[in-house]
Amino acid sequence: MLHCKNRKFTVKIYFHPPLMEIVQRWIILEPHERGVHCITDRIVEQLPELGRFRAGTLHLFLRHTSAALSLGEHTDPDVRRDLAEHLERLVPDDLRLYRHAIEGADDASSHIKSALIGAAVVIPICDGALALGQWQGIYLCEFRDHAPERTIVATIIGTGS
Repeated sequence: MLHCKNRKFTVKIYFHPPLMEIVQRWIILEPHERGVHCITDRIVEQLPELGRFRAGTLHLFLRHTSAALSLGEHTDPDVRRDLAEHLERLVPDDLRLYRHAIEGADDASSHIKSALIGAAVVIPICDGALALGQWQGIYLCEFRDHAPERTIVATIIGTGS
């Protein structure tokens, strides 16, 4: 047992190693065109073990430096288009602006966008499902004109039902 004391409350955390489970999978995503894509369904399809978890977290890590993962509104595709367009304005593909241009005009800009958005998201799991908000979805932000397939390492840590 671990006690964490704060000025306002005390938290007791009980460790039960046999009840904790970890599942890890590598998810390969087919190449996507440049833009912001909702991949929630694809992620859930690749994690059949998700239903076994009563409580926990899903950690998604993108193994690339020219794309990103994020959460956002999944219902209206205009939200994804707006995000992609504003990222293009914020960090344009202009070779005059960057030193790193080995792979073309979208090279340095894709790395900068990836660093700004990030390569990982963490989502709570409640009663065998992702505890996303009503309008939330998982985004793959693709910053390359000719992107390769992308690999996501998905790690579930939690307690079973």
